[in-house]
Amino acid sequence: MKHIPASEDFIPAAHEDPANPGVLKRVIATHSDLIPGQIMMVNWSRLPGDSSFQRHYHEDMQEVFVLINGHVQMKIDAESVQMKSGDTVIVEPREIHEMTNLLDSDADYVVFGVSTGHAGQTVVVD
Repeated sequence: MKHIPASEDFIPAAHEDPANPGVLKRVIATHSDLIPGQIMMVNWSRLPGDSSFQRHYHEDMQEVFVLINGHVQMKIDAESVQMKSGDTVIVEPREIHEMTNLLDSDADYVVFGVSTGHAGQTVVVD
């Protein structure tokens, strides 16, 4: 698991004039952070207030979660991190993960998955 807090600094995009940038970026992940593979999905997801998604893992897929709004707790194996708007968590293949909404209002996040393409399954953990 890798946690990238929203407090990371923004820097000028590579195509911008550093002295007067038109756009700034906050690097979430580079090629060295992502597993070799193909993008399997990009989802805008909503976790209703006071709810969780089931504990599970993916045999061959890495997931990148970017919290758009809300306040959630992400449990990954034995680690836990509270995420606020703008935070990112990268979950590696086979890491058991569960997200819990800590508020009574919806939390929105974007998640994309990178798969090694070895026909791995999603496994729900009780």
